[in-house]
Amino acid sequence: MDETRLKNIQTIIFDYDGTLHDSTANYIVAFKMAYNYLIEKKKAVPRDWKDEEITKWLGYSSKDMWENFMPNLDAEHQATASKIIGETLLEKVLAKESTLYTGALETLDYLRDKGYQLIFLSNCSEKYMNAHQKAFQLNQYFEDMYCTETFDYNAKYKIFELIEKQYKEKFLIVGDRIQDFEISHYHNLVSIGCNYGFGSEEELQQSDIRINAIQELQDIL
Repeated sequence: MDETRLKNIQTIIFDYDGTLHDSTANYIVAFKMAYNYLIEKKKAVPRDWKDEEITKWLGYSSKDMWENFMPNLDAEHQATASKIIGETLLEKVLAKESTLYTGALETLDYLRDKGYQLIFLSNCSEKYMNAHQKAFQLNQYFEDMYCTETFDYNAKYKIFELIEKQYKEKFLIVGDRIQDFEISHYHNLVSIGCNYGFGSEEELQQSDIRINAIQELQDIL
């Protein structure tokens, strides 16, 4: 990549899960609880899950996850299973069982102090976003925080079109899934892919620069 594209960046849009927040353990618990519910209702069959089979759904909106995972599941059971996942994840953060990646807050602090506008954009619910904002005092670092639920779980690149005029150009995208890199592709922006997150190798190849730890942003920017 042409390193000059990183010059004059003013606004950085961050994904959350798999970028700043390590949701692995909590999501696995929540997913298995929802799947056990579906087994009880005879909507799924018992099976053993590998962690990577579960965490691959992190970064998807609830709607997209179910459309890809169990497309024939009826709306009623899908809604209940989604509620189980959402409530379990909320319980975990309220119980202070959520974990940010090492150096996440320090990196946000560093970037904010350097004058970058920091924007939060996650494929999550408003309750989830607000709970994490309170748990980690994220409003200290982010100028604004957005979740896809507010926009009817629209694609992130479409949400970007609605909010971009509020912020200073040039933009940089930091994330771990194809939903993040679509923003850069559709709008000709630079993206940084997080190797430590939940994206596949194929997804991460769509980013311009790749990092192995969030602190590496302090060396790049």
